[in-house]
Amino acid sequence: MRGFITSPIGASWTGFTCAAVLALPLALPARAAERAAVTTEATVPGRTQSLPLLPVSRTRAAGAAAEQGLYRAEVGRFSLVGVAWDDPDAELHGRVQVRTRSTATGEWSGWQDVETHYADDGADPDTAERSSGRVHGATAPLWTGDSDGVDVRVRADAETVPSAGRRDSRTDGLRQPLPSGLRLELVDPGRQAPPPGPAAGTPRISAGAGAAIASSAANVDIARFGAAEIPALGRRDTERELVMLRGEVRGKPYIGPRPAIVTRRGWGADEALRERGFVYTKKVKAAFVHHTASGNRYTCSQAPSVIRSIYRYHVRSMGWRDVGYNFLVDKCGTIYEGRAGGVTKAVLGAHTRGFNADSMGIAVIGTYGSTQPSAAAVNAIARLTAWKLGLFGANPLGKTYLTSGGGNLYPKGKNARLNVISGHRDGYATECPGRLLYARLGSARSVAAQYQGR
Repeated sequence: MRGFITSPIGASWTGFTCAAVLALPLALPARAAERAAVTTEATVPGRTQSLPLLPVSRTRAAGAAAEQGLYRAEVGRFSLVGVAWDDPDAELHGRVQVRTRSTATGEWSGWQDVETHYADDGADPDTAERSSGRVHGATAPLWTGDSDGVDVRVRADAETVPSAGRRDSRTDGLRQPLPSGLRLELVDPGRQAPPPGPAAGTPRISAGAGAAIASSAANVDIARFGAAEIPALGRRDTERELVMLRGEVRGKPYIGPRPAIVTRRGWGADEALRERGFVYTKKVKAAFVHHTASGNRYTCSQAPSVIRSIYRYHVRSMGWRDVGYNFLVDKCGTIYEGRAGGVTKAVLGAHTRGFNADSMGIAVIGTYGSTQPSAAAVNAIARLTAWKLGLFGANPLGKTYLTSGGGNLYPKGKNARLNVISGHRDGYATECPGRLLYARLGSARSVAAQYQGR
C-alpha cells in the first residue's frame, strides 16, 4: 500500500451525523443536509439475484467441453446480467451466452455473448481492496434492458479440458474446465428519485445517509453540497479555481475548462452499498481509457441506470469497495462521477490492474471492438482529461512513468513508460477499450492538449 493515503476526513465519515456537516466549509445547514439523504416514495432500491448455474445433462463424447446453464421463464425484474464464480484468480476459458425476455414486449432476445475476460479490471495485487476476502471472479456485465426471463449457457473451450490425470498446481486435484461456484447475477438498478425538495410529512432517513453526506461533502471544494451536477466553468474561472485548489501556479496554467460532471447523487448512487471512507494516491499522472463491455443497447436517458447497475455489480457481485472507474462517459458525451472521494482528488480506483496508483480510469459505456465510439464520447474524454490532468500539471501529449503493482504485461515493481492518456491495454494485456475506441485515443490526446492551450 506504499504511496496510498487515506483522507483523515474521508476515513472518519462512518456514522457521521448531519450536525457534523456544519464543521465543513461550504456545507449546508444540518436540516438541508438531512433532506439530501431522505429516501422518498419515488425511490425504488436496486437488488441483485444470484442464481447457481447447473450442469447441462447430455450425452457427450469423451473430451467434450463442460457446459453449465440455467433457464428461468419467470424471475424478478432485472436490467443487467453477468456470471460470477468463487476464485478471483480463476479464469473462465469458454463462451458465455444469454438471452432475455423483455418486460415491454414479452419477446425473447436472440443469444448475446458476454465478455468473459474481466480480471484485467480490478484492484492491484496486495492492496486492502484486493485482499479483503470478498473479491470474486466474474465476466463483464451485459446491459439487457428491463427483463423478467433469462436463459444462460456457459460452455468451456474444448482445449481447456485436460487429458486424464493432469493436475492443477493450485488445487492439487484434477483440473476443472470451468471455475467452481458459477452463478448468474441479475441486477436491477432500481429507480432513481428526483432531487428532493422540502420533505412532506415525516422524513425517512436512508440507511446510507452518512455515506451520502460524505460523498457530497467530498466535492464541496468546487460545488454546493448535495449538487446533482457540477457545472461547467469557462477557462478563466477554471484557472482561478486551480489557484484556489493548488495554491500559486507559476507560469501559464495549462488546464482545460472544467466540464459539467453528473455527481453520484445525480445518477442515483446507493451510498449504503460501498465501503466507508475514501482511499487516495498521491497524484494523477495518467488516465487509462476503458469501455464497460456492457453492450451498446442503451439510450442516453438510461445511462444513469446502467451506471447504477455496474456499480452494484462491482460491489455486490465482484466484491469491490466501490465502482471501479473514477469517471464514466455515455454515448452522448455526458460525464459522470465514478468512485466516491471527490472529482478533483487522486482517488484510488480499481480499473487497470497493476496501475491504479497515481492514475485515473475513464470508462466509456458500451462495447467498442466493432462499433465506433461517438464523436461526443471521444470529445468528452478530451474535455475531462484536459481538466483533470491539468489539475496535476500533466500534458495529454506526453509520457510518464508508473510503477507496476503487478500484471501480465509488467511485473510488480517495473517502472513502465506510458502515454499520459493510455488505453487499458497499454497497462495490461486485454482487448479493452476495444479496437475502435483505442484507435481514437490519438485524437483525444490532441484535442485535450488544445483545450489546455498547448
